[in-house]
Amino acid sequence: MIELVLPYPPSVNRYWRSVPLGKFVKVTISRDGRAYRDAVAKVVAESGIKRQDGALEIKTIMYCPDWRERDQDNIAKALLDSLTHAGAI
Repeated sequence: MIELVLPYPPSVNRYWRSVPLGKFVKVTISRDGRAYRDAVAKVVAESGIKRQDGALEIKTIMYCPDWRERDQDNIAKALLDSLTHAGAI
């Protein structure tokens, strides 16, 4: 079993940004999203984790920064995308 302590992720609403390009819209990762992705990549690199292939079970315990209700799917998207980008999964 591998355990990681990661920073609290930004919500999907803050992770993605829409950039108008004439009559089209480009969806890109925001500054907050890139900073979070970099922070996760640093933790993964420092822990020495190699890419995990095959079936995985991921258990998350989230400690929210305040008492507001949150949609866990909204939080998990940034977390899983960042672990994928870091090469852990």
